[in-house]
Amino acid sequence: MNRGSLVAIYIARAAEGGMVPLTEVRAVPGKGLEGDRYYFGEGTFSSMRSTGQEVTLLAIEMLEWLERERGIQLRPDEPRRNLITKGLSLNDLVGKVFRVGPVHLKGMRLAEPCDHLQRLTQPGVVKGLLHRAGLRADVLNEGMLRVGDEISDVALL
Repeated sequence: MNRGSLVAIYIARAAEGGMVPLTEVRAVPGKGLEGDRYYFGEGTFSSMRSTGQEVTLLAIEMLEWLERERGIQLRPDEPRRNLITKGLSLNDLVGKVFRVGPVHLKGMRLAEPCDHLQRLTQPGVVKGLLHRAGLRADVLNEGMLRVGDEISDVALL
């Protein structure tokens, strides 16, 4: 069983806008996280609307690995992911339904790093985070996500 916890929540109210830390946020199917740029269809990649754009997750362990192995230090908000997790393998959740607190999400695909992310951060980020930059997920039911919520890959629907 893959279990972990939600250690941080971030949204950006506008494309390329700063990430705002929250202690809780409402997740809405078909829209994402209330107040986020993609919720309003204003994210950098909103014109290429597809599955997996509602919520992005990143494991804090990947940022620790990036610093330890590549010497690249990023704050948890810099990769521009919504939910920062601890204690579980996000790559294992591709194609699976999982639970964050009361909210069920479906892992759609890896959130691969892009040149846009590297321009906003520093050289080496794309190569360093390749296949480690998190998970793109869709929201299956409305509910509140809160820092400290348990995450489990066993979702009873």
